[in-house]
Amino acid sequence: MDRKIWLMSPAVFLLLIFCVVPLFIMVYYSFLSDGTGGHWTIQNYMDFFQKDIYLKLTWKTVKMSFYVTVISLLISYPMAYVMVSIIQGGKNILLMAIIVPFWTSQLVRAYSWQNLLRDGGLLEIVLRKLHLIGSGPLGLMFTSTAVIIAMVHIFFPYMVITIYMSLEKVDGALVEASKSLKAGPLTTFRRIVLPLSKPGIISGCILVFVPSLGVFVEPRVLGGTQGTVIGTVIEDQFFEIYGWNFGAAVSFILLAIILLSMAVLSRFAKEEA
Repeated sequence: MDRKIWLMSPAVFLLLIFCVVPLFIMVYYSFLSDGTGGHWTIQNYMDFFQKDIYLKLTWKTVKMSFYVTVISLLISYPMAYVMVSIIQGGKNILLMAIIVPFWTSQLVRAYSWQNLLRDGGLLEIVLRKLHLIGSGPLGLMFTSTAVIIAMVHIFFPYMVITIYMSLEKVDGALVEASKSLKAGPLTTFRRIVLPLSKPGIISGCILVFVPSLGVFVEPRVLGGTQGTVIGTVIEDQFFEIYGWNFGAAVSFILLAIILLSMAVLSRFAKEEA
């Protein structure tokens, strides 16, 4: 037992230093008033809940994260299913192609989408060549739509990988048994494959929805004033306005939303199991 404690101690120490201690520091500053010699107060939290702008931005952030999660799921599940069920060779190459974007800076990817989505950019040229749009500008830049497109591109690989791993674990004997009982492909998918892959779906939704709540790079670069979310508010408080105490309070509220979201998704996963 003592040996296990000693083996675990480095991990516990790192967890305390880099996770727990900063969290308590954030909570401490969130209850301090601004200015020198700050005193204990809950005014920072009251300012957040009393001003409609912050509540609207929070709701906007949650909706945007929900859209990103749903779109990522609609793209990722068919892709993962094809990789597992249809493609016999080259799976490793496809997985590598999905993972490669992780090696690129998130800021670089955001600016790449700016070049694609701007008026007169590559996407507008291609759509005009295909006669899918008129002569007017594309009008995607500095909108919430541009932010959602970039966020889907950045986060959907998490969804693909988790669903792929879940589908890989589905016992092929169950699928064959379903076919031997004269069940059609749709019935087999609905009764066998989909229920067994739900843990991967839930995990993928968590891995996409949770980080989407805290993004600020893509909204800043691609959204302009239309892309303002709660993450950009926190960034401004820490790096532009220097309202660290209010920024800490908003950060803690966002953390509470994240924990609540994870609890809801985890509870849903348990109920489905």
